[in-house]
Amino acid sequence: MNKYLITLVFIVFFTGCNTKKEQISSIKILPYYEEATFTPRWFETDQDLPANFHQIPSFTLQNQLGKTITEQDVDGKIYVVDFFFTTCPGICPRMTDNMAIVQKEFLNDDRVLLLSHSVTPEFDSVATLQVYAEANGIVSDRWHLLTGERKEIYDLGRNHYFVEEDLGLAKDLNDFIHTENFVLIDQNRHIRGIYNGLNKTAIAQLIADINTLKTKI
Repeated sequence: MNKYLITLVFIVFFTGCNTKKEQISSIKILPYYEEATFTPRWFETDQDLPANFHQIPSFTLQNQLGKTITEQDVDGKIYVVDFFFTTCPGICPRMTDNMAIVQKEFLNDDRVLLLSHSVTPEFDSVATLQVYAEANGIVSDRWHLLTGERKEIYDLGRNHYFVEEDLGLAKDLNDFIHTENFVLIDQNRHIRGIYNGLNKTAIAQLIADINTLKTKI
């Protein structure tokens, strides 16, 4: 039996035997993901990845301070991605609260960044994002609230981070991205996990997985 499968079987067994307390999985190597079904693929290192394995492409956006943020700013970093908008009355405030838990956990670790992309960039200007950041205790050099061209943001969300769950449905720029998913990206811009940003157990798992990736830097 594959050693990764053995590890996962043990985790499932252990969790199933303890119904009084939710368990956080701890594995030494995280899977890689390359498409929207999030089917895990296992490799020892990046050197074992197939040629042209999915990687987050270059991008150019602006953060809440008006600073241009590109793929160079996340080079060699572990980062967490989500998609939100500042006037959202529903899931976004809860997502922001939970992302703040991740910010607090890694506040003094410059190897970890958070990237929140506005899905209404035509309304979420740099100034609007700055007000939102100040109201939510967002530390600007750790957590970037991003705005820019709607086409670029939606392309990143749908075609590269795969944040939406309604597979197979044709979408265009008029179809709104509204998802609670957080996506974990490693230091080489590969996807390593997806998490429910509204669920505290999922956030605890995200933090554990970030710590796993940190051992590889």
